[in-house]
Amino acid sequence: MKYFFLTEGWSVARVWGLDGVWNELAWRRSPQIERMNLCIVENDETMWLYKVEEAVIMVEVKPGEKGSSKQAIGQVMLKRLMSAEQAIERLGASEAICQIVKGSLQN
Repeated sequence: MKYFFLTEGWSVARVWGLDGVWNELAWRRSPQIERMNLCIVENDETMWLYKVEEAVIMVEVKPGEKGSSKQAIGQVMLKRLMSAEQAIERLGASEAICQIVKGSLQN
């Protein structure tokens, strides 16, 4: 598995595999992308940890409809997805870690 952090309110747009942009008709399924129950908070920004399958090599993300005024970027390409070890290291180095426990957000 590979991992990346995504700012709360942002969403995944296009996904790339080895053969280019992910084609659901050719693969007969959507790419496996799952938001984990862990996030980090840095500079008042909440970033959720996502895991993706090995076949994914790049992810395009975009701000949600209610993007804040400080989000001037229209979309971002994530070309370097993290290993599990890198994700754990990032979690350990963050200012704050939060997780969902029984449907509520805990810091």
